[in-house]
Amino acid sequence: MTKTPEPGPVPAAYDMIVVSNRLPVDYEEGPDGSTGWKSSPGGLVTALEPIMRAADGAWVGWAGVADREFDPFEHDGISIIPVPLTPDEIEDYYEGFSNDTLWPLYHDVIAPPSFHREWWDAYVRVNRRFAEAAARAAAEGAVVWVQDYQLQLVPRMLREQRPDLVIGFFNHIPFPAYGIYSQLPWRRQVLEGLLGADVIGFQRAADAGNFSRAIRRLFGYTTRGSTIEVPDPDGSVRRVVARHFPISIDAAGFEEIARRPDVQARSREIRESLGNPSTIMLGVDRLDYTKGIRHRMKAFGELLRDGRLSVEDVTLVQVASPSRERVETYRQLRDEIELTVGRLNGDQSTLGHQAIAYLHHGYPREEMVALYLAADVMLVTALRDGMNLVAKEYVACRFDNDGVLVLSEFTGASDELRQAVLVNPHDIEGLKDAIELAIGMPHRDRTRRMRSLRKRVRENDVANWSATFLETLTGTGRITPGVSEALALSLDALAGAERLLVALDFDGTLAPIVDRPDEARATPPARDALIRLAATPDTRVAIVSGRALASLVDVADPPEGALLSGSHGVELQLDGGSVTVDLRDTEREHLRRLTRIVEEAAATVDGAWVEFKPAGVALHTRRLSPHVGVALQQDARERVTRALRGITVRAGKSVIEFAVRSNDKGESLRRLRQHAGATAVLYVGDDVTDEDAFAALEDGDLGVKVGQGKSIAAHRVRSPEEVAELLGLLAERRATAVGDPPGWT
Repeated sequence: MTKTPEPGPVPAAYDMIVVSNRLPVDYEEGPDGSTGWKSSPGGLVTALEPIMRAADGAWVGWAGVADREFDPFEHDGISIIPVPLTPDEIEDYYEGFSNDTLWPLYHDVIAPPSFHREWWDAYVRVNRRFAEAAARAAAEGAVVWVQDYQLQLVPRMLREQRPDLVIGFFNHIPFPAYGIYSQLPWRRQVLEGLLGADVIGFQRAADAGNFSRAIRRLFGYTTRGSTIEVPDPDGSVRRVVARHFPISIDAAGFEEIARRPDVQARSREIRESLGNPSTIMLGVDRLDYTKGIRHRMKAFGELLRDGRLSVEDVTLVQVASPSRERVETYRQLRDEIELTVGRLNGDQSTLGHQAIAYLHHGYPREEMVALYLAADVMLVTALRDGMNLVAKEYVACRFDNDGVLVLSEFTGASDELRQAVLVNPHDIEGLKDAIELAIGMPHRDRTRRMRSLRKRVRENDVANWSATFLETLTGTGRITPGVSEALALSLDALAGAERLLVALDFDGTLAPIVDRPDEARATPPARDALIRLAATPDTRVAIVSGRALASLVDVADPPEGALLSGSHGVELQLDGGSVTVDLRDTEREHLRRLTRIVEEAAATVDGAWVEFKPAGVALHTRRLSPHVGVALQQDARERVTRALRGITVRAGKSVIEFAVRSNDKGESLRRLRQHAGATAVLYVGDDVTDEDAFAALEDGDLGVKVGQGKSIAAHRVRSPEEVAELLGLLAERRATAVGDPPGWT
């Protein structure tokens, strides 16, 4: 515990800000009257600490003490900005609206939610206070990452105050289906609040889908795959990404604790204190009605009652940490659970063997790891859970590759941990069968399952989660070399599509960027893979480029039967030949004037050149220094906008394009999908202009961004060489799924 800091100055301007209901520190008063701050490390803190230190970050949140105002201070290298709450606000905003309205509603109304207008008013007021604190602390263009359901209005409030900010939001709990969500009287206001973010993250794909459907039902906004098109007040359209980023744990940290001799010794002590039963089953939960504690106790009690299990052989340890004990629903739940434990122990325990060891405490991490090591079977039977990190903690600790995880299919963790014994906790008979299966599972099967589970948890740890989210939000971060496991799994799913369209940008994707665009060529491995894909049954290949169609045909040397899109979709070459959009007379006149203006701008700087297209022109600045190129592009943009109206301007890598007919790669991809009759699409691109194509992807499609830069694509590779690797992998798996093309050996 560090001493209470002296009052600090007004917050500085920070480049990275995390906003959450609680700070990563707790305020404590010692027995001698001393006061100070103690770290309350969790998975989120572990993931974000190094990022925040590197980015000069600050954490905005409530200190956990009512009616106390604290000045900003620094703790363990992180700037802390406390937000005060009054006792009434804690009761109405936190215990009321957050935990007695939103929590039960978002967990499928397992308990009935309460709707009170004064709670909503407090929620709005407190959200505004958090937003104002973040806005004051944020530097120009800073990244602000808002956490969880207590602060769903903050993104829009921030955007209204500071439109320069990059705003992310992550929802740690489920998002319900529209039929449930629609019960909320303030349903539109909450969605409007969330849509202030640039990226909205969810635990499961189903949650992101529920959110997008709610947006369509209530606002009618266009949604394409994971992208929502949100109209801004100035008439422009802002793209918001809403997709799943499953959270995880510090897997290496848990395993490190589990390997300590003192923790392993404590694990053996736990088994001895329980009478060394053949099997210890473990449940670890907050005392919450969503966790399914009653269901697992009912199943266990019936197994003992019916003689399918013996209390001499099997003991259930249930850790139920205190939770929201000022809320009446939780007080009632505690009474019910403790009554059930008493009855079951009274009916089934013997003098030497207790049926259930019930522990209503919170424990330090080392003790929890010892419990995980002592447990032969881990029971995670939540009725609804955004993720459930306990399941991942158990797996991370089992470095001995032993133990069985029984996991509810209604947890987010079940999407990833498929080698667990998956159960429907509402089905008591099925739950009883699953418990018996876990207890009697042969050692070889336990080992096989646990190895698979541990591989998944290690590779998708909390650091990977935060990096993936921030990479999507900001376009920065380290890209994993080669084809990542997550991308390979997505390719597996795509390979089995009924009719597949493989569409790719050319420059920077199939072909490395070169100084002379007429010398660009696809890498030989990429071209070979495209030829194999084009020859595979029910598979079409398309190249989608900003180049004029004639130039694209010349440099791409497309495989037989390939579909081509040039000039950002103005030109299409389908199976029946080329198609060019006919221009109206006014558009032809605008094109003539546009060409003259851009040529005049290009003539002012040696090395710039103009590419002519059917509906526009492109000014290339690749041969210029970055500073000179940017200045020339800005000069050309100003000349065009002063002289002509209704011109579409599109900036790319070292190029700015002007068009008299609005079209983009997204519209082109939709036309290609329709022509090919594709049931699934892979799109790969490297440029800003490819974002329109990524936005056009639908559920079941796959987008891959090449290189750095902000993108709504779900996956990334580093270079055209890795695009070739990706295509080769897809060609192999597609051939396995639908059969080899004629002539393959």
